[in-house]
Amino acid sequence: MSNLFDWKGTYDSINADFSTRAKKPLVGITGNYANETCTLAEGYYQSVLKAGGIPFIIPPFYETDRLGELLDSLDGIIFSGGGDPNPLLFGEEPIKELHGITPERDMQELLLVRLAYDRQLPMLGICKGIQMINAALGGTLYQDIHSQMEGTRIKHSQDQDRRYPSHTVQIEEGSILNKLFGNTLPVNSFHHQACKEPAPCLKVTAIAPDGVIEAVESCEHKSILGVQWHPEPYILRNSNEMMPIFQWLISEAADFKQAKALHSKILTLDSHCDTPMFFSQNINFASRDPKILVDLHKMTEGHLDSTIMVAYLPQQERDEASLENATAKANQTLTQIEELVASNCTAVDIAYTPSDLWRLKAQGKKAIMLGIENGYAIGKDISNVEAFRKRGVVYMTLCHNGDNDICDSHRGNAEHGGVSAFGAEVIKEMNRVGMMVDLSHAAESSFYDAIEISSAPIVCSHSSARALCNHTRNLTDEQMRALARSGGVAQVTLYHGFLRSEGEATILDAIEHLNHMVSVMGIEHVGIGTDFDGDGGICGCASASELINFTRRLMKERYTDEQIQMIWGGNFLRVMEEIQMKR
Repeated sequence: MSNLFDWKGTYDSINADFSTRAKKPLVGITGNYANETCTLAEGYYQSVLKAGGIPFIIPPFYETDRLGELLDSLDGIIFSGGGDPNPLLFGEEPIKELHGITPERDMQELLLVRLAYDRQLPMLGICKGIQMINAALGGTLYQDIHSQMEGTRIKHSQDQDRRYPSHTVQIEEGSILNKLFGNTLPVNSFHHQACKEPAPCLKVTAIAPDGVIEAVESCEHKSILGVQWHPEPYILRNSNEMMPIFQWLISEAADFKQAKALHSKILTLDSHCDTPMFFSQNINFASRDPKILVDLHKMTEGHLDSTIMVAYLPQQERDEASLENATAKANQTLTQIEELVASNCTAVDIAYTPSDLWRLKAQGKKAIMLGIENGYAIGKDISNVEAFRKRGVVYMTLCHNGDNDICDSHRGNAEHGGVSAFGAEVIKEMNRVGMMVDLSHAAESSFYDAIEISSAPIVCSHSSARALCNHTRNLTDEQMRALARSGGVAQVTLYHGFLRSEGEATILDAIEHLNHMVSVMGIEHVGIGTDFDGDGGICGCASASELINFTRRLMKERYTDEQIQMIWGGNFLRVMEEIQMKR
């Protein structure tokens, strides 16, 4: 009797050559649930397999503390079709046209959508799945399109053969579906519910002839797509018509997987955040605090290893009492940062040197470095420079929005014509004690003076390109060339007003600025300083949780792993190490 399946030969072939093993993305698929049974239609996992992914069926379960761990192991997720969403979960009473519901599954999926969204996990919603994504992210649903929508409906059949199309949809120009299928697509339709209003983070990209929403996608440049029809049965009649949808998901999941792997081996540093500005609002750094853009949850979700938190001082009066208060305020804020770290010592620690950052990453901890924004903090007492350095301050921004005793600001009155005599001594003292000189916020005259005075490279911890956004906070091409000649670094910032002269900036604008800075200065002189919690945060990169999106964009721009490491802190830390070693 011959073997039906040569399992021994297959086993040998799997183990023949380790180097040929492909690292395919793992894609979770939510299982349907009824009569205490988890089921999944064959088309879902067959489509994932054919598109090049590894399917993993997610059963409904209620240990909510495990959901995050589950998602951390996935590279993408599909929210599958099924029964009607439970309207009680959205604050609505059920109407008589409502069909069968699965409350246990709905509760889990709403949580899964939010947690996946926080983690930037690529998502595909199918039929009920599009509705769950939309509702979880703040959109609304029709319980029944036939009784609740105005106008006349076409037949959105629930009883015809699912392997064949039943009507067409019109697709929005420039959308994901438009790139995959063009302007019109025949689809199958098996539903009596639909999205009513899209969530704020989603946009409608396909509509049926009767006005029913048939597809949505992210309006934040994220990997989120939902379709009201069922693309998965097509494979069961050996049709590839709908495979582009699954191929899109697998491609996005593969990119996400690659980005996560890269983050695991490189060190990521955000060179400027203003989270201490919120200390008076009783923030909880250990929680996913909605008041701040940088906390332990968001750093973990965005795969950010470290950030430089600054003690920010607005420019105020310069009489003796005010200067003493400024110094005291800076010390108080630094103490508060240290106390924040001490209260979360199992997860985060203070880093004083680049080697500290690598050590903490190896220990699985996040790292915070200390900075000062505005040299107003030292008053007229130059000994404060060394005092702050001994506290661990790695850089000081010479000024903020207003002239001080050190130099002229980009928003000042040209009081000194650049760096003052006292400011020159401050820069030399910063060189001596190993503190980086930061010229973000400085006037051009101060910038060039500081480069001339400093014996060490200078940095601009959060500045972008003036050629693309004509703002005095940004650097001209000539400034950038001078910075590069001196060995310094400029960190593109994620503040919309420094990225676009009009309208709200997106992650695409930030990438454009970075590319321009690279073209002017070279890859060795650029980095990222988000300015989170100090007005930083843009569409597609709105908090620390979304910073892995920046890495994915860098990958799409064909930057190598080595170059991405340079951008993600390598260049900035090179300058820091050089300055600290000179001491």
